Amino acid sequence: MQNCIQKNVTVLNHPLIKHNLATLRDKNTTTEVFNLALKRITYALLFEATKNLKTKTIEVETPVALAENEVISDEIEVYIAPILRAGLVFSDIAQSILPFAHVCHLGMYRNEDTLEPIWYYNKMKGKFKNPENTYIFILDPMLATGNSGYDAVHNFVKQGIDTENIVFMSLIAAPEGLKRLSESYPSLKIVTAQLDKELNAKGYIVPGLGDAGDRIFNTL
Repeated sequence: MQNCIQKNVTVLNHPLIKHNLATLRDKNTTTEVFNLALKRITYALLFEATKNLKTKTIEVETPVALAENEVISDEIEVYIAPILRAGLVFSDIAQSILPFAHVCHLGMYRNEDTLEPIWYYNKMKGKFKNPENTYIFILDPMLATGNSGYDAVHNFVKQGIDTENIVFMSLIAAPEGLKRLSESYPSLKIVTAQLDKELNAKGYIVPGLGDAGDRIFNTL
């Protein structure tokens, strides 16, 4: 299901992902259909992104016999960190899969001249009780320049979270964004559904799918 292009970077490779990605790229796709296709891919991304969560063994009584099973360890804390606003679609699915997770909204918009992120919101629960047992999942559909991604990762690193416990999840990534994050944080895990060709002069992914937030929320 996956193809690792370099250490700690996973690009999912599956016919259903490719099929839904074609729907997302089409400029004539309606908002409703766009969001449905995005949600289908999100499930696959999240299952891959969360595969290294710590588990513990418990005993469950079935109608037939006792059985040992693996469950998510209650010694860890999980944080979902969507980058607003496009990351909200990812976080809706993430909350359904990880109902015990905390949600940290990271609000940034891009300066169209410098392509640097400008923060306007950062909602955190507070200080992390045990950074070593804390897992962070940063959610942003488009990994373009990597500037906002870098700021989002740094937001947690400066609070003591090891990048080995952080996963950056995107729908589409550009080589420039992957390079920025991988070189800055070599142990950071990056999971994406597609690696596109390049960025254009305005910092948009090519061929991409346009502005993800505008297409998700119908603000074109």
